[in-house]
Amino acid sequence: MERVAFLLGIKPGNEAEYKRRHDEIWPEMVEALTQAGARNYSIYFDSDGTRQFAYLEAEPDFKTFVQRISTDPVNARWQEYMKDIMNVTVDPVINWPVRLEEAFHMD
Repeated sequence: MERVAFLLGIKPGNEAEYKRRHDEIWPEMVEALTQAGARNYSIYFDSDGTRQFAYLEAEPDFKTFVQRISTDPVNARWQEYMKDIMNVTVDPVINWPVRLEEAFHMD
């Protein structure tokens, strides 16, 4: 299992819509994330609402998770559905939000 954190962004004025879409996340999207290896996935709003901190645990590792989720057609539909309200810096090598470097961890 590998811990992963990254930042997301929402285009200003879309904070409530982002929350609504995630409150109503498609069951098949949750299943796709689970099948790809995502565990303990959480997204937190920053104080201004237009930035989010995301954390997930990837099994067996992050590289495998990204390979799996990137080829899932449900994920492709979800990304298309979300792109009009998102403002995310993507790592072009893996086509995923830029990963944050872990500075400290305590079990």
